[in-house]
Amino acid sequence: MTPDTRDFWFLPLGGCGEIGMNMSLYGHDDQWLMVDCGVTFRDADGGTSSGYHVQMPDPEFIAERRKNLQAILLTHAHEDHIGAVAHLWPRLRCPIHATVFTAEMLRRKLAEHGLLNKAEITIVEPGDRQQVGVFDVEWIPNTHSIPNPCGLVIRTSAGSVFHTADWKLDPQPVVGHHYSPSVYQRVGDSGVQAMVCDSTCADQAGHSLSEGELYDGLFHHVSQAPGRVVVACFGSNIARLHTLSRVAEATGRHLGLLGRSLINTAAAARACGLWPNSPALVESDHLGYLPRETVLLVATGSQGEPRTALNRLSHDSFRDMALEAGDMVIFSARTIPGNERAIESMTERLRARGIEVITPDLSPLPIHASGHPGAQELTQLYEWIRPKLLIPVHGEPQHLEAQIEVARSAGIDYQLNGRNGDLFMIGPTTSIRRRAVPVGRLGLGQRSLEKIAS
Repeated sequence: MTPDTRDFWFLPLGGCGEIGMNMSLYGHDDQWLMVDCGVTFRDADGGTSSGYHVQMPDPEFIAERRKNLQAILLTHAHEDHIGAVAHLWPRLRCPIHATVFTAEMLRRKLAEHGLLNKAEITIVEPGDRQQVGVFDVEWIPNTHSIPNPCGLVIRTSAGSVFHTADWKLDPQPVVGHHYSPSVYQRVGDSGVQAMVCDSTCADQAGHSLSEGELYDGLFHHVSQAPGRVVVACFGSNIARLHTLSRVAEATGRHLGLLGRSLINTAAAARACGLWPNSPALVESDHLGYLPRETVLLVATGSQGEPRTALNRLSHDSFRDMALEAGDMVIFSARTIPGNERAIESMTERLRARGIEVITPDLSPLPIHASGHPGAQELTQLYEWIRPKLLIPVHGEPQHLEAQIEVARSAGIDYQLNGRNGDLFMIGPTTSIRRRAVPVGRLGLGQRSLEKIAS
């Protein structure tokens, strides 16, 4: 299956009909581009019954054609977009393009696998436009829940697409670059044919909250807590760390980070100048010696993942510190579908020990902001880009259907709703071929990647 000079194809191998594990291919004139290469931490049914904690798309289709793969383009540094690169690059062996922060996060992963001096990484700046094989690629600055994400305009002689990646319209992202309506409008004026768009929160009306709106809510809870406070959030959210460091300073508390991924992301942010005035952080092994009322901790584990800091605290098995009755845990994160049971079990363990648990639903003020657009933001972006075709991705079936409905209401002429392995033909005609390519998952075993039975 090879695209010729008349063809412009979109082929998702992961992330279409599911949340996480994003891997997309674009094909034109006998060449391919890969956009993102991520992992997930759950099975297709939302559980973990397969026994593989880390899973990723099976790249067999493109690995067999790796001589035609021009590059991997990484839109941002979340695990579900870059987490599989170090595992799969030996099968792909192509150049990688990324912005500074994403590249810094990736280098740390490549170093762990002995690939740092083998994989070629090209640094791009938001706004850059480059020729990658037969593809004309423009990097469009977005806002999201991680610094400096970008969407991609990919142009060919047979068609063009705006691949949004994960995004929102955040007027106060706290850290990193902002989005620009005029840039989106210019992209629309250039005549982009199709939009491949994030659907994660398409079933939610209105506009997502800004990161800049969270300080008051977090300060409210921390300032009233009599003991230790642990805030659970996604380890990649540097903007949330900025906000919590301000809260720590205002409440006279020492700030500490619990969890390897959180500590690593903070170090990468410092290296890139994204957290230049970070406070002195308390080392984990000092926490047990500090008065309880002087401690504010940020921890990984908001989704109930078994190996994370918060989960170990809930089991009273964290090496350096134990939570006590009267301490508080704040969930500054949304529940990813499929993780409800794990989170509920963890919060029950905490409450049973007399620890107060605050979730976004229980807080009178906002303590979490999604990184994904609601229906109002989707409609606004459609108005700026004005695509003829909408292809929803990044979401489970109900999220894709919700975006289809939003697109129809906004007057977009065509919508194609498919799944991983479906071939979306953007040019010369608009159509979809179902199950054009076999797809599957690889699980990270003790020594190697292993196919997961479907």
